[in-house]
Amino acid sequence: MNKESFGLDIGATSIKLVMLSGKNKSFVLKAASIVPSPPKGMMSGSPLDEEAMAQTVAKMVKDTGINSSLVNIALPENQVYTKVLDMPVISDKELASAIYWEAEQYIPVPLQNITLVWNVLKRPLDKGTAGKMQVLMVGAPTVLVNKYQRVAQMAGLSVKGMETEILSTLRALVLDETYPTSLIVNIGAISTSFAIVKNGIMIFTYSMSLGGAAINRAIATDFGLTPQQAEEYKRVYGVSEKSLGGKISRATVPILNSILAEIKKSIAYYSQKYQNDSPIRQIILCGGSAKLPGIELYFANNSGIETAIANPWKILASQEVPKEIIDNAADYTIAVGLAMRDYE
Repeated sequence: MNKESFGLDIGATSIKLVMLSGKNKSFVLKAASIVPSPPKGMMSGSPLDEEAMAQTVAKMVKDTGINSSLVNIALPENQVYTKVLDMPVISDKELASAIYWEAEQYIPVPLQNITLVWNVLKRPLDKGTAGKMQVLMVGAPTVLVNKYQRVAQMAGLSVKGMETEILSTLRALVLDETYPTSLIVNIGAISTSFAIVKNGIMIFTYSMSLGGAAINRAIATDFGLTPQQAEEYKRVYGVSEKSLGGKISRATVPILNSILAEIKKSIAYYSQKYQNDSPIRQIILCGGSAKLPGIELYFANNSGIETAIANPWKILASQEVPKEIIDNAADYTIAVGLAMRDYE
């Protein structure tokens, strides 16, 4: 059995799978696939729905020809607690004690129900410096962690690594410290995550419970469509004022305005905290709704910052990749980051 792991992004409406091979940050794509999630997906607590998810994943692995049982999985950002902390420069041993005091301030549930992990993102070399070190703290409900492990096991897989969606996203896009200061916006089906990256390190992250499904509901309500039809209309017409007399745009824009408001808050936070540093240079959009026609122009025009759609396939060495996979690049971002985890 192959000892290499692959990335599995179990979303609310679709499941994405990616397997890579390579070295020295030059990768070859071995497998990639997107399939619809079972109707209730991971949001259900029913054992029958967990079994349906496991069967879908197992079939997906079989159909792509993957011969590894090791998988890296991302936990949904809207169900975990993620915080970048500015802390005094202390040792790892001191941090192991201090982190629980920090967690009690930021995590609004009893810590005995939380699986808590942390990682030092940046530590000044001189312990006596007045500078702070940045620590990423992630708290995941233990029942959520157990559910993902259970589904993987039923699918015949072993979880090698588990992390949050935003960490996978950044691994796929931010390859080194030369990456421009950026705001990464991952628009998923039911939530949208924001992360500011400076010198290749995440310095801020936030999640809101609003995403592509809300856009679909707005379109479906205005036009009397099924959710599937609304999804198709969204992907064809996007936010264009010229299509269907701008009716789709008028249904879509209120949701995008809510996301835009959080983008502006994130930019204002950065500008205030890092007044003497370079400003945010770009906004990078990823996730399924990043494919809406005209969405990057909408955010660029309304934020005043250059906006682009994520392309995680930039990591690939020269090879022939099916057009369908290339066209859905933004959808694969989390799965690509998970697949890269073994190569850090």
